[in-house]
Order: sequence, then C-alpha cells, then structure tokens
Amino acid sequence: MEPKTRNEEPADDTLAERASVGDREAFAMLVGRHYAFVHRVAWKWCRDRSAAEDIAQNVCLRLGFAIRGWRNESAFKTWLYRITINAAHDHARFIAREMRKAQALAVHASALGEEAAAYKPSHSDYVWDAVRTLPDKQRDAVLLVYGEELSHADAAVVMGCAESTVSYHLHTARKRLETLLRGSGDEQ
Repeated sequence: MEPKTRNEEPADDTLAERASVGDREAFAMLVGRHYAFVHRVAWKWCRDRSAAEDIAQNVCLRLGFAIRGWRNESAFKTWLYRITINAAHDHARFIAREMRKAQALAVHASALGEEAAAYKPSHSDYVWDAVRTLPDKQRDAVLLVYGEELSHADAAVVMGCAESTVSYHLHTARKRLETLLRGSGDEQ
C-alpha cells in the first residue's frame, strides 16, 4: 500500500519514485504541487519577480532530467531545495556574465562617442541585496534559515553538510552583513 497525503493524494516520495521510471502523470503532479514553492524560494534568493520566474521554469526543466536519478536518499522537498538553489546560483552567474558584457559594450560604445545605456538595478530590499553579495555557502545558509525558516539541522541536510557548519556559515554571514550594512550607512 502506497503512502498517501492528508487529501489522499500520493506522497511526494511516492510520486518521485513513479516519475523516476517515466510516469508522466506523477511528474506533472509533483511540478504542480511544488511550483509555487520553487518560485517562492527563487524569489527569496534573487528578489526579482522576472528572475524568479526564469529560475522556477529552469528548475522544472532540470527536474525533468534529474528525476531519472531520484534515489530517495532524502525527502523530495530537500532534494528540490538543492536543485532550486543550484539553479539560482547558475542564474546569478549568467546575470553576472551578461552584466560584464553590457559594461564592456558600454565602454566600447562610449569610446566610439555613442551614448551608453546605463544599467539600472532592480528595486529590491537592501538587506537581501547585501545577502546576495555573500559567498555561496553563507548566502545559502541565510536563505534557508532566515528566508525559508528551516532549522539549522534541516538546512544542513539541504546543503549537504553538518549542522555545525550551517551555524558557522550563519555566524560568518552575520559578521559580514554587519560590516557591509554599517559601511554603507544603513543602521538596520
């Protein structure tokens, strides 16, 4: 007998197991059930609606390939956190590359006497902007514990490290953020 959720739908792990062997209906149920979750995590990571939508769509595509390798070694949602955070990292790297290209183009355009279009960053929460400047592991720890309200133990499972390592990343992140925010004149 397969495990059921409260409303008698199959549990995530059961659906993932079925999807891993090609059950399209099970895969569609997983995506439908967790799309809002993926979008929310992506938005908390980047604080930009359009980027969050891009990341969420990318996660859905990745999930289509990754589900074949599902081994049920952790909860499905934990596995999905990892895929989402990896997609957010990839998106950030892509944006950084595009920014470097745009800046280089602006330099060349101004050298040719053409007016360069100034890049205007999106209006996002200042603290989360500072969080996004942290190294990946610190940023992930902050996102999972403060943004997603996971315990240190649950964040450790998602990050694939010890609980004490998550605590260390958070401690280091708090010190860096204090310096960043104090240095910019923000007293919060």
